[in-house]
Amino acid sequence: MRLLRSIKQCARIRSFATSSTVPNPLKSELPGTAPSHRSYIFLHTPQPPSDYAAKISTPVQRALLLKAVKWGGSVNFSWSKEQPAIPARPPGEEKLQEYYLTAFSSTRGCLEIPNVSLTNADEVEARLREHVEPAEDIAASSSQDIHLYVCTHGARDCRCGDTGGAVVKAILEELQKRRELDPVGPSHRVKVAEVGHVGGHKYAANVLVYPHGEWLGLVEPHDVSQILDAVLAAPSRPMAASEAPLCPSHWRGRMNLSKEEQLELYSSFHGS
Repeated sequence: MRLLRSIKQCARIRSFATSSTVPNPLKSELPGTAPSHRSYIFLHTPQPPSDYAAKISTPVQRALLLKAVKWGGSVNFSWSKEQPAIPARPPGEEKLQEYYLTAFSSTRGCLEIPNVSLTNADEVEARLREHVEPAEDIAASSSQDIHLYVCTHGARDCRCGDTGGAVVKAILEELQKRRELDPVGPSHRVKVAEVGHVGGHKYAANVLVYPHGEWLGLVEPHDVSQILDAVLAAPSRPMAASEAPLCPSHWRGRMNLSKEEQLELYSSFHGS
């Protein structure tokens, strides 16, 4: 029954995608749907989310999540052709798997750790926990890179695979076009990766913008140029709790804000 319902949902999404002029009734639901988190942590995988099982978990991911969830950390998997990744261990050696890690917090921006395993998981978790503590100067310690993470976990829900995959393709094509027109322009700061399940299948495509901490939903390929314009115009740092939502028509929420705080923020700028 669940599989049949998912198939019907995907059919409706594909039908809707053929007409971009039809308003999506789900847009009114978007604000406040980003899960509350102080840090989002990505373990780089050597295979794309299109190859992930419907539910993906590994010993290292579980070890980090077990502790990180207590202080507001969330652990996911990401992939791109450009990001560094450690080759996968063969079946039966999952406990020996190592990862390159990228994490973002609302206080310190981006953190990269090149080698994470079960042997140093406690030490890594301590660094991640420290990374959510206040910093004196975020701008001075942060890279100017902008990271766009798109959920393309099709085995979890085909809407993410279909719409997410199309949005990734559109982003990469738009970035290539901009870079050809301006070889030294700001588009070179944008890094694109695909990620596993983030929650909210019905809001596909879901795009996570870091270090800003903004979550966007119901993104379609024709939205990409406008979203890139907005992201590139914003400072490359975690957004403060009082700043206006980025891309309000697609805004799901912001890192380090509860559902209630997200709704209040959205209403203060875009309330009726």
